[in-house]
Amino acid sequence: MLYAKIVVAYDGSEASEKALDAALKLAKLNHFSKLEIVHVFNLPTYVIGSSVIIPPIAIERNYLDYSDQVVEKLKETIVDFTNTNIQIKQGPIAKTIIDYADEVNADLIIVGSRGLNSFGEFVLGSVSHNVVHHAKKPVLVVK
Repeated sequence: MLYAKIVVAYDGSEASEKALDAALKLAKLNHFSKLEIVHVFNLPTYVIGSSVIIPPIAIERNYLDYSDQVVEKLKETIVDFTNTNIQIKQGPIAKTIIDYADEVNADLIIVGSRGLNSFGEFVLGSVSHNVVHHAKKPVLVVK
C-alpha cells in the first residue's frame, strides 16, 4: 500500500532516526507522498495542592534550543527529499502526535520504538505504546 501523507515523530534519538529512514523509504515509493515530520516537546508542570507550577523561562529556553538543534539535524538528513514539512509542537507527546496526524489527515504514523525526551533521558516506549493504542490511523513502530 502506498501512503499519500505520512507523519513521522522525530526527537533526535537513534530510534527516531530509524523511523525517519523508514518514512523516507516509504515516501520515495510514491513520488506524490508528503512527509510530515513532527517534533514534540512537553514542558513539565507540577501540581502541588491546588497550585500549578510552570518551569522558569530558562528551562523553556532549553527545550526550545534543543528543538532547534533537532530541526537542524532533520534538515541535513532530508536534504534530498523536498516534499516535507517540519513542525515543532508543545504538549503531551503521544496525544500531540496523534492530534497532528488527524489535523493533516495523515494516512500513516511512524514512530520509533523508544525515543528520547527533550533532555536525553530514555522514555521506555511509553510514547510509541500510547500512539499505537490511541491512534485511529495505522501506526508503524520501527525498532
